[in-house]
Amino acid sequence: MMSPTRKIRTLSRRSLDISLLFATLAISSLMLGRPATAQEPSSITVEAITVEPATPGPDTLCKLTVKLANGGDRTASQLDFKVKINDQELPVYKNQLFMFPLPAGETVEIPLYNFWSTETSRPPPSDGKLGIEVTLAAAQWMEIKTEDGVEVWRPLGSVEGLPISKTLALSMSQ
Repeated sequence: MMSPTRKIRTLSRRSLDISLLFATLAISSLMLGRPATAQEPSSITVEAITVEPATPGPDTLCKLTVKLANGGDRTASQLDFKVKINDQELPVYKNQLFMFPLPAGETVEIPLYNFWSTETSRPPPSDGKLGIEVTLAAAQWMEIKTEDGVEVWRPLGSVEGLPISKTLALSMSQ
């Protein structure tokens, strides 16, 4: 039977070996130029958020559009948006992907879901400002081509540097 002191030394030695392994992996990652905590800037940017009408009143149906620019060299799609109105996330975006193509080197306006300026769960803001935040949480690089008369979309991997956000503050009319 192993003595308690011997058992503790054995566990400590294993812990040290595991720690050394992780340290070696971290140093190797840095030497390859891929630090684990650094986030590359995204090739896609949120250029603008547009809301119509520009000064909505209470209980107004608003049209929401986002303008995205693709500075990458491939088409992007499978756009996963998150939208907040006065810091409340709109639930309609939880399980939705927008399958609009965002071609390389182009800027595209994408219509998002309409929303009400106020709702039962979201009364008019006391300061008269309607805060809108649009986040592109995720997207995929895509190859889109026609094969035998059929358009085929093939995902090539996640767009790096996401999520990205833009905010807009609107003054509400009475």
